[in-house]
Amino acid sequence: MANRLIPIPWFARGPLLHRSRQILSVFTRYRLARLVSDLQLREGGLRGPRLANHAELHEHGEALRLALIELGATFIKLGQALSARNDLLPPEYIEELSKLQDEVPPIPFEPIRALIQQELGESPEKIFKSINPTPIASASIGQVYAARLQNDQEVVIKVIRPGVEASIERDLEIVQDIAAWATQNTDLGKQYDLSAIVDEFAYTLRGELDYLREGQNADTFRQQFFDDPRIYIPRVYWNLTTRQVITIERVKGIKINDLAGLDQAGINRKIVAENLMHFALRQVFEFGFYHADPHPGNFFVQPDGSLAVMDFGMVGRLTPKMVSSLLGIARALENRDSDLLVDEMVRTGMYSRRFSRRDIGRDIDHLLDRFSNLPIEQLSATDVSREIMNVALHHGLQFPGELVAMTRAITISEGTGSLLYPDFQLATFSSPYVRKFWMKQRSPATLLPRISQAAIDGFEFGVELPRRASRVLEQLERGQMEFSLNTDRMQNLLSKMQKMTNRLAMAILLAATIVALGFVLVLYRSERWQVFFDWFFGFAFIGSLLWGAWIMWSIWRSNRD
Repeated sequence: MANRLIPIPWFARGPLLHRSRQILSVFTRYRLARLVSDLQLREGGLRGPRLANHAELHEHGEALRLALIELGATFIKLGQALSARNDLLPPEYIEELSKLQDEVPPIPFEPIRALIQQELGESPEKIFKSINPTPIASASIGQVYAARLQNDQEVVIKVIRPGVEASIERDLEIVQDIAAWATQNTDLGKQYDLSAIVDEFAYTLRGELDYLREGQNADTFRQQFFDDPRIYIPRVYWNLTTRQVITIERVKGIKINDLAGLDQAGINRKIVAENLMHFALRQVFEFGFYHADPHPGNFFVQPDGSLAVMDFGMVGRLTPKMVSSLLGIARALENRDSDLLVDEMVRTGMYSRRFSRRDIGRDIDHLLDRFSNLPIEQLSATDVSREIMNVALHHGLQFPGELVAMTRAITISEGTGSLLYPDFQLATFSSPYVRKFWMKQRSPATLLPRISQAAIDGFEFGVELPRRASRVLEQLERGQMEFSLNTDRMQNLLSKMQKMTNRLAMAILLAATIVALGFVLVLYRSERWQVFFDWFFGFAFIGSLLWGAWIMWSIWRSNRD
């Protein structure tokens, strides 16, 4: 990345002027403006400022975290999203950003009360038998209150903070402008398509602002795990739910990271860890629809060790093709099959213009060799995914956003499982699940509909083929056939060749000029014009030297670039 500060074109935009200045002020105070210009793209991803050591990178990461906290909801959420992108940031930054907690001081109940009345049509006191004006949780987007329905059912009410949606939309517009500039003007932006990453982040964040969408997500999970005794999903009260207010059945229990509380209640922590990973694996491999924010605060342990799950604002979806590829990756790791692993990595959507199957296959072989001496039960999903990501980054492969989010969800769940039961081994526990879902995808019940559809598609294609071929031949005979080629790389090569040709032509012209001046100086000696020719040849000689020096400098600069 060029060593220059990023210009700020969004300053000229009136409605965003004040906020833009505020963002720049915060970044300047934390010395992040210069940091942005010093970040560089190296082999294997973005690896921080030039010449920065481990301690300095931690200082920069801490400064970034503090700046994001000061800038508010959008930037806190952005930092949390970036904490999963170790394909973009150095490990020291990831470690600092992982500390971001979306907890802020609560605002008074009166504006919340007014919003509830506006959304539900009546005052909270009339709708609910009781409501506690002191929130049980307060985040940057919403606040959560305990209440009781008229039938004594305990519920929780989540309410969007007044004005936060407009604030987030304003900040998202600024962040998207920055990402668009970076995508156009920096190597990092072009390689990783920062605009697409920010657009995906904006979509997820806007989803958290829509409680109707969160309610639909909760209902989907409730339906999927309805007959699963290990997992409980609370009920959504749709008659008391709008876009800015959601009312959900209140579940109680012990927080999953309260180890002392679990031990005091006599709950087997190993069973709790297994239930947590059971929830994670079924989501990903069976449904392709997963809880994307599985931090410990969203899980309450019941007396029998089962889990009640909360907060469905952040979810992820995987296509059937992606699920199949993830199962293939898991099987490849279990069988130490490097060829299958490379195939499945490509199928997930990782790509690069400079992709070399032979080179990446060699590095995957080396990676599997390092793991070959370890028994399968000692393999950590976090370590394995990090190593695979490092290999892919070394070869310039870009990770699909849904794959990054899914990996983050699995590694967070594995970390919580290890906290609950230090001897918990995800690889050993997940192996039967992977085999089960792998075989399910290849069972007759799954394959027959796909085979039937493929047969129908093949028959329809065969029927249409003669007609389509006839149309193509008719266009070819009339000279109407057109081809579209991507000539970006060819244009770049032609531009370089043009510059080389121009320099060669100027060098030849310079040599010819010097030779001509020499001939004239020797053959033409008129006493009448002697003084004039002395000055002329003097200027011509100096000009030739400068011309030659300029050609040499341009060649040197071109080689350096």
